[in-house]
Amino acid sequence: MKVIILGAGRVGESVAESLVSEQNDITVIDQDPARLRLLEEKLDLRGVVGNGIQPSVLQEAGARDADMVIACAAADESNLVVCKVAHDVFNVPTTIARLRSPEFQEGDELLGKSGFAVDHVICPEESVMRHIHQLISYPEALQVLEFADGRVSLIAVRAAAGGRVVGHTIGELRERFPHAEMRVVALYRLDTEMEATPSTRILPGDEVFVLADTRMIRHVLGAIHNTDQPVQRLMIAGGGKVGLRLARSLIGQCDVKIIESHPKRCEYLASQLPSHILVLQGDAADEDLLEEENVGEMDLFLALTSDDEDNIMSAMLAKRLGAKRVMSLINRRAYADMMQGSTIDIAISPAQTVIGELLAHLRRGDVVAVHSLRRGAAEALEGVARGDEKTSRLVGRTVEQVKLPKGARIGAIVRGEGRDSEVLMPHHDTVIKADDHIIIFIPNKRSVREVERLFQVSATFFG
Repeated sequence: MKVIILGAGRVGESVAESLVSEQNDITVIDQDPARLRLLEEKLDLRGVVGNGIQPSVLQEAGARDADMVIACAAADESNLVVCKVAHDVFNVPTTIARLRSPEFQEGDELLGKSGFAVDHVICPEESVMRHIHQLISYPEALQVLEFADGRVSLIAVRAAAGGRVVGHTIGELRERFPHAEMRVVALYRLDTEMEATPSTRILPGDEVFVLADTRMIRHVLGAIHNTDQPVQRLMIAGGGKVGLRLARSLIGQCDVKIIESHPKRCEYLASQLPSHILVLQGDAADEDLLEEENVGEMDLFLALTSDDEDNIMSAMLAKRLGAKRVMSLINRRAYADMMQGSTIDIAISPAQTVIGELLAHLRRGDVVAVHSLRRGAAEALEGVARGDEKTSRLVGRTVEQVKLPKGARIGAIVRGEGRDSEVLMPHHDTVIKADDHIIIFIPNKRSVREVERLFQVSATFFG
């Protein structure tokens, strides 16, 4: 696909990096030539210097032939105008805008074709907040991702010594947990993928990816990790957009303290939040302040400022002072890879949380959900089997007859709609039916196109 990205900031760069890796034709527009030069040296893409709201700049970027424009500049107004110009002047089929303001929601009439012509809205801050919320709800998990309107969840969890499945093979899971059917789709040991066969033994420290009916998540987590205490006391370092959104979402759920360094922002936070949420002005890397505020009694410490180094330092300090679990927002991929699973329990990448939302719009075939895993190296994809035995590569075939690329595996099938839907953990002889939602784990992104083709209906396909 030919994709134009407006903005070479953190989100724009991450989006470009993800899309370039899939052999898309990418052009990035930015007003900073030095930043574009660095991107061109690092990635196989073209940079265009200029203001993307100007039709001449969009034309130079190839808007006449573009399949999609992704506007992720810093300002909402720039992103809105770019989508409008791309649609009205160049007839670009799909426009996506990064919008921070909660006043603009996907589907609003104002964003329709007669308005700003925005087909899809992405908001990294909202995505990060939802991601953190899941991790608070399931404190044993490293990642919780939902498919099929929440019926199925993919959970990443680190196996702990003493867990009921630890030391057992994957093939023994069904007999040990007959009431909580699960499917291990991937297992990583010391950052290396292990083949997830029935004879593979789960060892302490393994990172296990499991698909299960969402209603069974707690049973599955408890089997692999042992059940952690629910998060009741939480401290947030950084009262920016993410910190404020998260604090609002936790009203009535947890005792929350926020540490913010800027006095004016503290005043704003205090005016926006109920009085029982304590807002403190200070430096979250100040050991005396953290001790004074009893950080050692916290179930969770979250470092959510806009500075990676500050987040890493404050999270490591909080852990040393006794916080049970610490998470840190880390934008730089190299930092995130280095810190994940160290003193910092979970490194959260804002760009990676939003990549999945974008990828679902880029996938060919009837793909309805995509989640990026292991900081973009792997992917889990949900598609709908359409057509019949003559026009589909899926419908009417057993799981073992589906031609998947090496390493890819079907993890779950959701059959039926709404309350009548059924979650299946398919076996080799399970027959796929029309309109089944199929969740596939793809360990290598180079295989994505091959998997996409499975969900494309073809009038000329005859097996």
